[in-house]
Amino acid sequence: MANGPRYKVPFRRRREGRTDYRQRQRLLRGRVPRAVVRTSLRNVSVQIIDFDQKGDEVITSAHSRELRGMGWEKATGNLPAAYLVGYLAGKRAAKAGVENMVLDIGLRVPSKGASVFAALRGLLDAGIAVPHGEEVLPSDERIHGDHISPEMRKLVEEIKIKMEAD
Repeated sequence: MANGPRYKVPFRRRREGRTDYRQRQRLLRGRVPRAVVRTSLRNVSVQIIDFDQKGDEVITSAHSRELRGMGWEKATGNLPAAYLVGYLAGKRAAKAGVENMVLDIGLRVPSKGASVFAALRGLLDAGIAVPHGEEVLPSDERIHGDHISPEMRKLVEEIKIKMEAD
């Protein structure tokens, strides 16, 4: 480890590799709410967050575990689940009066068709304006789960109808 009178110790979250403060500053400078998408092997979460001087304020959120209560019996870490979580978060954000936002994927490396972009597709289908490039979004076949099983498309559509009814 470096030492000396001019050495500055980085912030703890930067040392741990958990936060890119330059990217965070660029996102906050726009003064637009952020759609924070975080994925793990089993779950997907989407939070709509607005900056406040006292600390970030969560406007709405959605988690893939909520899909279980809507009749989803499949895995919750796949592309169709990420799409539905993004759709649910988008519907809740629209009810809260949020019309546009920016996507925050954290330290994830953006790759075409990834689950974070499936959640983005759900936000877009819910009527939220998010700046993006069309080439990164997954195809309709992957969004509706045709690559997993044939009956997945029907299940995704049923869950979307339940979300619209709420």
